[in-house]
Amino acid sequence: MNEPVRGSEQENGGAMEQRIQVLIADDRPRSRDGLKALLATWPEVEVVGEAADGQEAVRLVEECRPDVVLMDVRMPSMDGLEATRLIKGRWPEVKIIVLTMYPSYRADALTAGADAFLIKGCPAEELLEAILDR
Repeated sequence: MNEPVRGSEQENGGAMEQRIQVLIADDRPRSRDGLKALLATWPEVEVVGEAADGQEAVRLVEECRPDVVLMDVRMPSMDGLEATRLIKGRWPEVKIIVLTMYPSYRADALTAGADAFLIKGCPAEELLEAILDR
């Protein structure tokens, strides 16, 4: 039997379902905690790591190999746009959703390789849809 390469499994009525592994990259602990609490309410999603800056995000992607990264733009050390470029250059299969308060970063985020761009505070359903959209 082949083991799944991406995601982890959870049992659902006797059947195993693959969960989407998510890494949260945001320099604000309160933002990371809020996202983690929201994502914990969705059984199809599992948070596998948290990064406080772009450098840590790149390191954790290499270590954890998440399916999805929720990436803030403005962070110390290395911003989310540079981290997005590096991650997509090395692991193009990792989906990056830029999640920021600044709509003016949309074009730069997509140019950097982001798969989706959302504004912080968007409806939870919109975030879930972006995570689940494969």
